[in-house]
Amino acid sequence: MPENSQRSVYLTALGNLIFFSRWLQAPLYLGLIVAQGVYVYKFFLLLLELLHGVAGGTKTLDENGVMLMVLGLIDVVMIANLLVMVIVGGYETFVSRLNLQGHPDQPEWLSHVNAGVLKVKLATALIGISAIHLLRTFIEIGTPQGPSTEAIWLQIAIHMTFVFSALLLAYTDRLSSGTLRAARESDGH
Repeated sequence: MPENSQRSVYLTALGNLIFFSRWLQAPLYLGLIVAQGVYVYKFFLLLLELLHGVAGGTKTLDENGVMLMVLGLIDVVMIANLLVMVIVGGYETFVSRLNLQGHPDQPEWLSHVNAGVLKVKLATALIGISAIHLLRTFIEIGTPQGPSTEAIWLQIAIHMTFVFSALLLAYTDRLSSGTLRAARESDGH
């Protein structure tokens, strides 16, 4: 066997091994599905606590209490949405196609997902979650267990960091997709 041919076989085998290694991520996505199940359980515990509080159980909720509990439910839902984006989008982008073409429940965003789009979607989901936490903090101002001024400013700084990061990610994604489009047009594709 000539040396170049043998080297080509080794390089092909190495390339196949590297490409196959993407399947090591599949158990990670399965673990995130289990984590999503934990969030479903947490959601129903919070919902039962809300219903019990409204019905005048051991801890009767006032309007602010109801609003805080509902914000907690929204927070759990937004984190679950974030998990779905990571599980479905990450698997589709980095492991294997899901082959959902024509499926009536296929998310619209999945048809054009790539690493850049996924990062921007995740960043905007984090902004939404951070905004819910910030709103909860604002509602708790003036209550006995309310946050300190330092905690409020720290939370605002963290939220604005998420906003700024998402804007930079979106801008970078737009620049790179524009550069790719220009390169394709110059190649005649």
